[in-house]
Amino acid sequence: MSAELGTLLVACPDRKGIVATLAQVLYGHGANILDADQHTDPVAALFFQRIRFDLSTLTTDRTSLETGIREVAERFAMDWRIAYGHQVRRVAIFASKQEHCLYDLLIRYRAGELPCEVAMVISNHADGAPIAKHFDVPFHHLPVDANDKPAQEAAAIELVEAARIDLIVLARYMQILSPAFVGRFGSRIINIHHSFLPAFVGANPYRQAYVRGVKLIGATSHYVTNELDEGPIIEQATIRCSHRDSVDDLVRKGRDLEKVVLASAVRWHLEDRILVYAGKTVVFD
Repeated sequence: MSAELGTLLVACPDRKGIVATLAQVLYGHGANILDADQHTDPVAALFFQRIRFDLSTLTTDRTSLETGIREVAERFAMDWRIAYGHQVRRVAIFASKQEHCLYDLLIRYRAGELPCEVAMVISNHADGAPIAKHFDVPFHHLPVDANDKPAQEAAAIELVEAARIDLIVLARYMQILSPAFVGRFGSRIINIHHSFLPAFVGANPYRQAYVRGVKLIGATSHYVTNELDEGPIIEQATIRCSHRDSVDDLVRKGRDLEKVVLASAVRWHLEDRILVYAGKTVVFD
């Protein structure tokens, strides 16, 4: 993202005049709107908008612009945030033994598809160390002791906070995070679950799918909450399967979905396309 771009995300009760008022504020400070997208939830009576604008044309400064938006927000009972292009997000990837999502994210990162800095890889197994080294990303091996898991989480939190991490990505990290960990980072943890939620939550979803004889399998990326695999869904995808598919076939097919679905969720988060409300998300195109 260009350093001269800003992205405004807003959510508020739906009423007349919101779009015009926001556009007028931006215009009044010289910001040139490049694109805008909006959504209204008629059941919840809520309004959402994403506005991307050029900062190079500002006739005031960013502080004055934010003050103007804050005044509008107070009038409309609006939650809002601005992301600036020069603010590069720092990402930590958590992984275990399955490496396909880790590889995929790091390849996309090196190719410039993800607007961020991957600051570290943390894993409860040492298997991912050569992968991180290949991509010149620091690797931290934090094994899990079943008798003292809080100590491992404490070490992970210390690394994440010391590195000023903005987003944690669970790339098939096969550990359940404690409520204390999740609560510390809020909607800044994205997970990939290897099923089409809400079907087959928890462990071994491909085996569960095989036992049920399903004709579609899927993958789901979502924000992490204290309820296992119940967080707000960001992206999902499915693929056909049949009675001929073994569990290994389902796993093979599912891995391709997992990579694409997780990468999409991470990119959309980094591009400030997601708003969370009422246990679900609005994802702007």
